[in-house]
Amino acid sequence: MQILGSLLIVVSLISCNSQGQDTLRKSNSLNNYKNRVFFGVIDSTLTKKYPFIHFERNHYQFFTENSTNFEKLFYNFQQMIQFKDRKLNFYHIGGSHLQADIYTHEMRTYLQTNWEGLEGERGLIFPFDLARTNNPWNYVFKSPNKWINYRSPVDRPDSIDYGLMGAIVACPDSVIQLSFAYDKTDVKPGFDRMRIYHNKGYFPYELNFGEDEIFVLRKQKNPLIGYTDVYFTDKMERFDLLFTRDTIMDYTVKIFGFQLSNKEPGISYNTIGVNGASLPTYLKNKYFEEQLKEFPPDFFAFSIGTNDANVPYASFRPEVFRANLDSVLQIVMRANPNCAILLTVPNDAYYQKKYLNKNVEREREMIIQLAKKYEAAVWDMYGIMGELGSSKTWSRGGLMRDDLVHFTASGYRLKGDMFFESFLKWLEQMQLRENNSFYKKTN
Repeated sequence: MQILGSLLIVVSLISCNSQGQDTLRKSNSLNNYKNRVFFGVIDSTLTKKYPFIHFERNHYQFFTENSTNFEKLFYNFQQMIQFKDRKLNFYHIGGSHLQADIYTHEMRTYLQTNWEGLEGERGLIFPFDLARTNNPWNYVFKSPNKWINYRSPVDRPDSIDYGLMGAIVACPDSVIQLSFAYDKTDVKPGFDRMRIYHNKGYFPYELNFGEDEIFVLRKQKNPLIGYTDVYFTDKMERFDLLFTRDTIMDYTVKIFGFQLSNKEPGISYNTIGVNGASLPTYLKNKYFEEQLKEFPPDFFAFSIGTNDANVPYASFRPEVFRANLDSVLQIVMRANPNCAILLTVPNDAYYQKKYLNKNVEREREMIIQLAKKYEAAVWDMYGIMGELGSSKTWSRGGLMRDDLVHFTASGYRLKGDMFFESFLKWLEQMQLRENNSFYKKTN
């Protein structure tokens, strides 16, 4: 993938690829985008192929004059590019749109390839393969053991408390084999540290990596939070892991997810998504906050609300949606009060494949209210699509499935391109912004 820029930030990206400059938006400097339509990631000829897409709306919207946390994010991003001295933790939460990890992996790929020397790390992953549900295309888990799967939107037994990823796979065997490898991806960041989130308390299993055990520097268990850290002498791109129970007692291993880390500068882009998840789903996940605090977010994107809105108009309560979103936002802000928040408006979707769903527009109103409260940014996918009923147009254009909720693979990839381009537009306007208070204070 072509490097787009390597100056102090992305001033060099203010390129000839722009399709003209709109009048600067009002007096709000956080919305003064020089390149409002295209920025060089998306082919401008797509306006003819997809005339129904509002590419001119593809940018972050701010509803406050300043945003201290986005100014801090910009400064850290700037310093990371110039000095290659830090890692930034990006999180992106949602439902089925994110479990597939198509457009979010497009974003991850861009962020880990467009600036030289910023490899970043893979971050959080979950063995959805073992849970017999759709696994992201970019990695694969295999195991000969039989696993029990639990997903937070549908499985709520008293014996299960969920964590950050919202899913669990469990196995009662005394000997468990598990392997991981990258698959169908151009970015394969190595890891010299692996965290396995598992049962809290006494964990009666020894871990062995077979032929790669010689690269293991040390293993460290944390019974309080429930994880084992494994440190390697060299960076790995795959693993074959053997769990061996050291007692004859009955015990069921519960795996909440894996964190693949390294010492390289760049972005750790963590996707959190489970089919059917809504805001109440994550609010009920007992260990969500404590696991999030282990790797506090610098940037947190919310792409959740499709399932919350998937009810009859009379049953939807905007104030309840707002309160639930506010509660999850507070969890994120407790993990890092300096975290930059991006609230994305869900895509247009039909209710039961045949009814226009006006609840998304009501969600947008609540999202804007919270954007003002938290000085957050808004990425309005609903508006970019063309608002009410536009999912049918996208379906006719080959970008959305017949269910009028999910995108096709090409639709998700286009969404990923737009998502990254909106990020670049934000970087550019921050660079050009004359009254960037945080930037001035630190120079």
